[in-house]
Amino acid sequence: MRIINKKIIYFVVLLFILVGLGGVWERTKEEPTREKQEEDILYKSVMTTVFWVGENSDESNGFIPNHKSYWDSLWLEHYGGIDDPNDRCGYNPCAFIPKENPFYFALPYGDRNEDGTQKDSVKLIPWYKNISNKESQIKNVWIEIKYKNKICYAQWEDVGPFEDDDFDYVFGKSEPKNIFGVSAGLDISPATWDCLGMTDNAVTKWRFVEEKDVPEGPWKLIITKSSVSF
Repeated sequence: MRIINKKIIYFVVLLFILVGLGGVWERTKEEPTREKQEEDILYKSVMTTVFWVGENSDESNGFIPNHKSYWDSLWLEHYGGIDDPNDRCGYNPCAFIPKENPFYFALPYGDRNEDGTQKDSVKLIPWYKNISNKESQIKNVWIEIKYKNKICYAQWEDVGPFEDDDFDYVFGKSEPKNIFGVSAGLDISPATWDCLGMTDNAVTKWRFVEEKDVPEGPWKLIITKSSVSF
C-alpha cells in the first residue's frame, strides 16, 4: 500500500512539473522577449513612399518639385542629375554616377525657420550640439529601415512628405500629421526602395542610427558630407 501511495505521489508531482513547464514554454513561445520588445519600441512603423532628386511636380506629390531640397537650393546639380527611378543600373541611375549618396530619405521635420535661423525645437533633438547656426543638426543623419526581411540604411537629405515641423512624430511617439494621399510618414529614394524590395507604397519600420553603427553595404559606397547650401 505504501509503495502504491508513493507511486501516486511521484506521479502527481511529475504531472505538476510537466504542466508548469508546459505553461512556461507556451508563454515563451507566445510572448516576445524583453529585448525584442525594447527593440520594437525604437522603431516607428509608417506608410512609406518613393521620391527622387529631380522629380517634377504633379498631383501625386502635391505639385512639389524636388529639384532643390530643404537644405540645398542646387540639390539636382550637386547630386549630378535626375535620380530616375525607371532607368536604373544597380542602385544608381544609368545616366550617371551620383556625386552624393543615392540612399537618401525625407522625414517631415526641418530644423530651420523661414529666415534661416534654427528652430527652438532643435535643442530637443537627442543629439543636439551647440554648432554654427549655418549648419544643420539633422542633415546627413542615418536611419535603419526594415521591410519584410530586408534591412537597408539611408541618409537624411530632404524634408517631407508634405510637412516640415512634425517634431512629435519624428522624435516622439505621435503618428505623422500628414493626411495627404496615403498619409506617408517617410519618403525614400529609388535606391533605398529597390534595396528593400518594395514594389508599391507600404508600411516600413525605421529608427535613427549613428554612423559608426551603420554596417558596410551599397549605402556606404558614396557618403554625403555636404552641409547647408542656399
